[in-house]
Amino acid sequence: MQNVVQAHGAAIPTIGYGTYGMNSQEVHRVLPAALRAGFRHIDTAQVYGNEAEVGDCVAASGIPRAEVFITTKVWVSNYHPRHFGASVDESLHKLKTDYIDLLLLHWPGSDIPLPEQIGALNASVKAGKVRHIGVSNYNRELMDDAIRLSDIPIVTNQFEYHPYLNQSLLIESTREAGLAVTGYCGMAVGNVLSDPVLKEMAARYGKTIAQIVLRWLVQQDGVVALSRTSKIERLPENLAVFDFELQDEDMAAIHARARPNSRIVNPPGLSPQWDSTEP
Repeated sequence: MQNVVQAHGAAIPTIGYGTYGMNSQEVHRVLPAALRAGFRHIDTAQVYGNEAEVGDCVAASGIPRAEVFITTKVWVSNYHPRHFGASVDESLHKLKTDYIDLLLLHWPGSDIPLPEQIGALNASVKAGKVRHIGVSNYNRELMDDAIRLSDIPIVTNQFEYHPYLNQSLLIESTREAGLAVTGYCGMAVGNVLSDPVLKEMAARYGKTIAQIVLRWLVQQDGVVALSRTSKIERLPENLAVFDFELQDEDMAAIHARARPNSRIVNPPGLSPQWDSTEP
């Protein structure tokens, strides 16, 4: 059984396989190997255009559906109550499943009022199509509003988090509300792989830099880390981060890598007014 983060009744596998940016061919090549390696949390989204391929691979894996935790995200153009339910049905069809484990609102940038968005999320659970709900790329204020508006517990806020981006304000608020933090872009689009501090640390622990960063993420209370690699030989390594622990001074040294203006994902018109990330 993979390690899990518990949040409002959801047991979310601590390391998920992220499929952002993966085309059909790449999903079919890598995802079966990821499932064989032991990944049991797969993260996709309507806008990624690969839900059908994810569904193919999970269905063909032979792994019982109940043992694979599937996260997908509703795209902003589907937030209108007229479109929301139909878009979830389309996701279910593509994913070849009769329920989604975790459904997120992908970005806050929308002219549909938040109460209507949250109401549609709740309706998906009440209709039996979705087990758990969450938000993605929300700041503290929006997250608090979503929690207040929802009859059904919000279980996670998914957002960018890596050693160069100080998300302590948002993480503290997310944690205090009982939500899991789901961190994406953990490798800072590969920037961590040439970091001298992380290189030294990896050598000292006898681990890869990716393992050090993933361990740093999951060693923090309530953090789920999304991992993505196209190198099949790296898949088992990215799950093998539960047999060692980083010393407190090494955790602090990685936190100290944070610097200003290090946000990587910030699409205009979709992003909120971000909370301060000053180190």
